[in-house]
Amino acid sequence: ANQQRINDPMHAPITTCALVLGVALGSADGMSRVAHARSSRVLARARALPRMEATANKNVDQTLETSRDKIMTFVYDEDEAAAAAAAERKPARAGTGNGMAGGGDGNDEYDVIVIGSGVGGLACAALTAKYGDRVLCVESHIKPGGSAHTFTRKHEGGEYSFEVGPSIFEGLNEPSINPLRMIIDILGEDLPSTTYKGIGYWTPEGYWRFPIGSQEDFERTLREQCGADGELAISQWRALRDRLKTLSGSTKAVSLLNLRQDVGFLATTAGSLPYVLRHPDIFGDLTMLFDSLHKVVDEYVTVPFLRNFIDTMCIFCGFPAKGAMTAHMLYILERFFDPEAAFTVPLGGTCGIADALVRGLEKFGGKLELNAHVEKVLVENGRAVGIELRNGKQVKAKKAVVANLTPFDVAKLLRQTPEERAAAPLPQPVADWVSQFAKLPRHGAIMHLFVAIDAEGLDLSHIPDAAQLVVQDWTRSLQDSQNLCSFFIPSLVDPSVCPPGKHVIHVYSSGGEPYEPWEGLADGSEEYEAYKAERAEVLWRAVERAIPDVRKRAEFHVIGSPLAHEAFLRRDRGTYGMAWAAGSAAPYSGLLQYALPFPFPDMKTPLPGLLRCGDSCFPGIGTPSAAASGAIASATIQPVDKHMAMLKEAAKSHEVYRFLDPGLLGDAYGAVLGGFTPTDELRGEDPAAAASASETAMDSSSL
Repeated sequence: ANQQRINDPMHAPITTCALVLGVALGSADGMSRVAHARSSRVLARARALPRMEATANKNVDQTLETSRDKIMTFVYDEDEAAAAAAAERKPARAGTGNGMAGGGDGNDEYDVIVIGSGVGGLACAALTAKYGDRVLCVESHIKPGGSAHTFTRKHEGGEYSFEVGPSIFEGLNEPSINPLRMIIDILGEDLPSTTYKGIGYWTPEGYWRFPIGSQEDFERTLREQCGADGELAISQWRALRDRLKTLSGSTKAVSLLNLRQDVGFLATTAGSLPYVLRHPDIFGDLTMLFDSLHKVVDEYVTVPFLRNFIDTMCIFCGFPAKGAMTAHMLYILERFFDPEAAFTVPLGGTCGIADALVRGLEKFGGKLELNAHVEKVLVENGRAVGIELRNGKQVKAKKAVVANLTPFDVAKLLRQTPEERAAAPLPQPVADWVSQFAKLPRHGAIMHLFVAIDAEGLDLSHIPDAAQLVVQDWTRSLQDSQNLCSFFIPSLVDPSVCPPGKHVIHVYSSGGEPYEPWEGLADGSEEYEAYKAERAEVLWRAVERAIPDVRKRAEFHVIGSPLAHEAFLRRDRGTYGMAWAAGSAAPYSGLLQYALPFPFPDMKTPLPGLLRCGDSCFPGIGTPSAAASGAIASATIQPVDKHMAMLKEAAKSHEVYRFLDPGLLGDAYGAVLGGFTPTDELRGEDPAAAASASETAMDSSSL
């Protein structure tokens, strides 16, 4: 998205004509015919593609006329030959790097290799380095950070910085229960930032503002927006908070950073025992924690305004309340109404998050290699032992390879050619896992619009907040990329991101843009530019709600399509992420699937030595969640005593972090369980020696 050529605003002939036609008809029926014509073009474009299958047609069909009560997911069920052919057709993108760097002299060996420098991968790599392991993090792009990176454009002597991904962060400005902030503090780094205290909403009913940091102010907003139902909305909101109080309170009793995927978690989470003893009802709510939030919302909330608000709070994880884990709402319920709560803008751009993590990685001896594209995970004797880069160099890992990738991109690294399969086939359980992983449901892609505007004489006092959310129609799906979008104006609170007298704006759709109509379009072609302008029209109109003359003020703009999103963020088909709706257990979710509706595949994989982290792992989509997954993966590789020591160190660093300490009970459990952690395949030992060590540990300790 960040290297698309600057577009002239006149590149919107198709959509502009359609809108004019709709207005000329002077009726809702006219506009609906325009929408139908646009939908027909989308479907016709998709069905004209040579590789289109029935499954892919369903992907497009569901986006044409969406409804609020149906959730959307996208599935691709293609064989390996078709997948390889599709990969070959991906257009090369200037500015993303050729992936040919990395690997040193090809003789290096590390304890742990992390693939991908998204926030999850960087968190995993940096913490693993702090634990004392030799760590290499390899990144295909020329910039670290994944979705959390910033790009710049020079225009008439001035420099403009744009975000490419997440913009709404809470609790990064100071120590808080946000796991990303915890990780930055554990690494001894800082994140210079500023704050703002709300989100602007632009809905069919008009503008309103969600104030953060005050329950009283939020309830005042409910009275103002719900009219005669104001008091009912307040009582229902309070009832919902009360129902989830025990679960939301647990966010201050145990952190995601206390978790690990082995028996050692009994020791590292032991500090939560006092809370559990005071709230034994939490055991009865564990299923609800991972279940779809809409079930409890339906039980307590009827006021439309409040239901709409809850859906929009969930949508950043990919789903509205229907499909989102109840766990996603707990942080909001517990934290967003604390007086100290505030949304954070890293000074200079979101890249500040990645920079802090990279500093932590390198401070503890870890290494980051950019423009180093991984072609495959090396497998020897049924175990992941390293990586092969695009330049042909191989790098080995003694303990683990951690893939900070979507499931679909992980699967690519393990696909075998017929010759490879004949010579050394993957173990059948691993081959089956690769096949199923490639076919997991996913969210759609995202549209982006980056705009630099002249702010001379522009009064924005009516929008005090950097983040704004826009909904066109409450009856349509909030996953619909032509219905819901957000725009972010960081220059409102951080003037350093553009020249004086200017503003920068990032507008982005929800993750429901179908990929098929874009596939095969050539970068820079007339058809491609026209289709970009057509699909970005809704993004322009969203900003016009707040800045009516934004197009006249535009100094330049850049449109980012799903093809650009795919190329720059290294995500198959530009997907927003995996989309297993809460309510049932995901495939390969381990033992938890027999007790809970756990909607994530295991962080560990059927291939020994290969772990995953990122937004396709628990706790899911979102920058803090991705960071937490990286911390969990890192801890899982370590002996429990090292994990405990890091938690205790963090607990002493600030009053807010005291709850991280597992306490004396954790020490006792740790002494008993230490011999079982990490699991054998992550110890970096010869398999026979690892088995012997495991047997010795079994003889000398007891569960």
